[in-house]
Amino acid sequence: MAKPKVVLNRPGVRALLRSAEMKAICEEKAKEIADRCGDGFKTNTRTGKNRVNAMVFASTYQAKARNARENTILKSLK
Repeated sequence: MAKPKVVLNRPGVRALLRSAEMKAICEEKAKEIADRCGDGFKTNTRTGKNRVNAMVFASTYQAKARNARENTILKSLK
């Protein structure tokens, strides 16, 4: 049996990864993670050169200290 060969449309994939729909999905996932972290955590989403990027970060001193002590963001990814 022959093995099928898949060739990706690179400009199409790049357009998909940079689309507004992908940005909305990333924002939603980042907000879910920030909500699990608790108070003092915020999100930021931006469109980079190749894809959309979302991040969760501690915005207050108390949240930064808690994250340093307990790895809050890392644990909320599970």
